[in-house]
Amino acid sequence: MAGAPLSAAQQAAVRELVAAGRLEVVPVDEARAGAFLLQASEALADLPNVTRSQNRYNLAYDACHDVGEALLAAHGFRTTNGAGQHEALGQYLKAVLDAPPGNVAARRFDQLRRARNQQRYEAHPVGAADAELAATTSRGLYDAVVASGVHPSS
Repeated sequence: MAGAPLSAAQQAAVRELVAAGRLEVVPVDEARAGAFLLQASEALADLPNVTRSQNRYNLAYDACHDVGEALLAAHGFRTTNGAGQHEALGQYLKAVLDAPPGNVAARRFDQLRRARNQQRYEAHPVGAADAELAATTSRGLYDAVVASGVHPSS
């Protein structure tokens, strides 16, 4: 199984994202979900070895993104092409991971996204605390998605 079925509230929130043109419906793709979750697990395994805050932050952010892509694929969605794909992914994470254990991490993803944009486009430095928050968030998202029934490819 590629994830627990969405509740009525989750379905309604996702339908709003589809109606707004942020997401599109595609066939459920368990192989894609598993591959993205495997990428995330490999990034999480490397996080303890990364010593520079900026690199640690970026690796953790990429893991968050991969977890989000896995969850999208598991439920038969993808972000639409164009600007704002990472923002749409964050909205999806908040819509679907709306309860413990993943709701806090889902809400933090948008915070990480905005900070990453500042880093990328304004050369804003990343401190150790920011890198640790990103690492904690990526682990929280990963654990929540695995708990929902999505599993990495072997």
